[in-house]
This record gives sequence, structure tokens and C-alpha cells, in this order.
Amino acid sequence: MQISTALRTESLAAARMNARRWVMGAVFVTASIGMIASGHALAGAATVPAAAQVLAPATEPVAPASPIPPATSAESVPAFVPEREVPTRAVIRTSPIPKPAITVLAQPLLVATAAPTSTATPASAPLQLAQAAPAAPDTAGAGNQRGAPAGFTAPDEPKPDETNAQRAKTQPLNNAPFWRGVQQSGEKAGVTNLPGPELGVLVQRFVQYPGSNFTTAGEAWRQVRNQWILPYGGALVAITLLALAMFYWSKGSIGGHEPDTGRKIERFTPLERAAHWTNAIAFVVLGVSGLVMSFGKFILMPVIGHTLFGWLTYLLKNAHNFAGPLFAVSLVIVFITFIKDNFPSKDDLTWMLRAGGLFGGAEVPSHRFNAGEKIVFWGGVFGLGVIVVASGLVLDKLVPGLEYLRGDFQIAQMVHGVATLLMVAMFLGHIYMGTIGMKGAYSAMRSGYVDEAWAKEHHALWYADIKAGKIPAHRSTAGVPTIGPAVGSAR
Repeated sequence: MQISTALRTESLAAARMNARRWVMGAVFVTASIGMIASGHALAGAATVPAAAQVLAPATEPVAPASPIPPATSAESVPAFVPEREVPTRAVIRTSPIPKPAITVLAQPLLVATAAPTSTATPASAPLQLAQAAPAAPDTAGAGNQRGAPAGFTAPDEPKPDETNAQRAKTQPLNNAPFWRGVQQSGEKAGVTNLPGPELGVLVQRFVQYPGSNFTTAGEAWRQVRNQWILPYGGALVAITLLALAMFYWSKGSIGGHEPDTGRKIERFTPLERAAHWTNAIAFVVLGVSGLVMSFGKFILMPVIGHTLFGWLTYLLKNAHNFAGPLFAVSLVIVFITFIKDNFPSKDDLTWMLRAGGLFGGAEVPSHRFNAGEKIVFWGGVFGLGVIVVASGLVLDKLVPGLEYLRGDFQIAQMVHGVATLLMVAMFLGHIYMGTIGMKGAYSAMRSGYVDEAWAKEHHALWYADIKAGKIPAHRSTAGVPTIGPAVGSAR
């Protein structure tokens, strides 16, 4: 009960206090309105032809003006201000002016009139006497004058071709020319004190690559890579792997129909095998690292996490850069070494029309390399190989004389990506046939020798040339069993 009584007492006291505040506020507002109205009335009453400008203190009353005697013209009307002593202020004296003018200050109760000259006593230092020029008639009434101050000059309108410094004068805080220069720096490079090409280009020029919109070069490259190269190239590799898996499931390893004879024929010399294995190992490193860098974030990163994927990609990126030149050199050696047995012949057309006998019974006779291997050689090793190596050397910055601008790298990367994905798809078939797709093919490249039966079954024309003595059975080593007198005499 005591707590409730105390709360009620406090509430009544707060209500009384609020009421007092509202009453005092109303009184203050009423007094202010009255003072403003009195100021305007005094301003109208003080309209005289001329007078000295006086700023009267708000605490001192302003004396009413006496009637002005009639005059013949406006120029001869003397300015009139009642003479009185202003303690510690100034003694005001009258003087004629050419044309009367009246100016009322915006402050209430302070009336100012214009006069060309005035004289004050030394005791008037605290009071500043202001001189105003004649003002034009104000048809809307005193106190409503509007306009720019004297000496003000409006700035020029902003123009589209202005520099950023010019825009700072015509339209401050609007630095559109600066950002326009950034956007168009691909067409007109900016100014920079850093050495090197293209450092003044912040946004590349607008281009349109095949498959992209007309946009900046960087965005066009991103559209081609993400919307065309990666999805369609990944689909090509996946379809190739699926087709090989289905073929192996349906056919298995081909060959092995002829029993081994125990007599060996040298199919690859040590130099040929060294060049092939060097190129093959470099290709596997490049292929695996390139596939991980291109598709790993979609397949591996969700499984192994960002950290491990980052370290793996960093390692493979460096391995890719070092294996690239090795692949280029070994590819040249492979091309020179195997070119003499990969020239097309009329028998290759028959092999292609029958697809090498893959979908039939017996294999189609061929020379040392059949038409399929020749397609891989000319299309993969030579054609795509030259494109992949050239674009890779640009990406590795190993080609002298190039400026290596961003556009150069973007074009080289797109060309490199398309060519490598085609090469990977083609070489997957070659790797399949050289390992599990054909019996005895892997041992031929590992040891360099094949059995006489294998040569007769898979490369009948090559076997016939060896049997006829046109080709030596052993090109680098003596003492290996041959396939007959004709071969022995040829040696």
C-alpha cells in the first residue's frame, strides 16, 4: 500500500511538471510571435528616403521618426534620422544621397538603412557601421529578396568529354570521368609510372570470342571457358571413357588367336622405346594435372576439402609447368623417329572402311602401323601436338619476342584447352589399345619384341615384308631367332 501511494505521488508530480513546461512553452511562442510582428511594423515605419545604417542593440528602444518635409525631387531629399546620443556608441549625422534605398535585415527588431558616408566618434569602435549599395525596388516586399551574392559566377555545365580535374570544378564530387577512363582503359591506356606493358589498363577492351557475348576480354574468356570448353570437353572425355569401357566389356582384349612360336621380331628399338616412354610419362603428368586443375573443383574438392585440394592443385600446377617442355622435346623426337613408317598407303583405305576388323572377325592386314595408329600419329602427335606445345610454351612464357599481355594468355589458354581435350580423348583410345585392349601390345613397347604369331595376326603386311627380307627382323640386336632363311640372308 505504501509503495502504491508513493508511485501515485510521483506520477502526480511528473504530470504537474509537464503541465508547467507546456504553459511556459506556449508563453514563449506567443512572445516570439509578438516580437517578430513588432519588428516588421517598425521596419515599415522607418521607411525614409535616406539615412545612415545603424545596428541598434535589442535592449535599446528605437526612437520614432519625425515627419519628412515635402521636397521637389528625390535627389534633394535629405536623409533624416533623429539626433540623439547613444551612450558609448556613436553620434549619427545626416547627409544627402543620390537615390534613396531601404534594406531591412532578416534579424527581427534591427532596422538598417543605406547611406554613402557616415562619421562616427572615436567612442564608436564597438559599433560597426555598414555601407550598402542602392538596391533595386522589391516588388514582393522587403525581407523577401532572393538571389546569388555579389560577385558570384555560376560554374559551367558539366560536359561528357571532361577530364576528372575539369569535372571537379563543374560538378564537384562527381568523378564519373575517372571511372569512365577505368572502363575504357582497354582502348586508351591510363598513365602509370610502373614499368611494363598494359599496366595502365585496368579493364580490358571489348571483344567477342566464338561462343561469348560482346564484352570485356576477360569476361569473354571466362564465358568461353566455363560455358563451352569445360562442359563440352569434359563430356567428350567422359563419353570416350564410357565407350572404351563398354567396348572392353563386350569384346575384351583382342588377339591371341595364333599360338606363340617362340621366335621374336624386334618391333621397337631402344631409341624408339625411350622416346615413346618419355613422351608417354610426360603426357600422363600433363593430362592428370590438367584435368584436376580444370575439373577438380567440381569432383575432388567436395570430397577432399578446400585445403587438401589447394595443396594438390599447387603441386600439380608446378608439375604441369615442368613436364610441358619435356613433353615438347620428346614429341619432336617421337615424330622424327616414327615418321618413316607412318606415311599413308592404299592399304590404309581398306583398313578404315572395315574399321580395322574391330566389329568383325579377323583383323584387316596392315603394315607396321595400321591406319588407326597413323591417324593418331598425324592428328594427335603432329597436328594437335604442335598446337598444344605452341600454346603451352606461350603460357609458360618461353616464346621470345612476345609482350605476354592478358589477351595473349587468354587466347593461348582457350586454344590450349580445346587442343588438349581433343588430344586426351584421342590418346585414351591409343592407351587402351596399347595396354588392355590388345594382347601383347604392352609387352612389345616394354621389351621391344613381339612373337612371330603376334606380328602375323595384327600386322600381316609388315610380317610379309619381314619374311620377304624387305625389312630386317632385328634392327638393333643380333642373335635373336629369326623367322626364316629369307630374313637371315637379309641380315
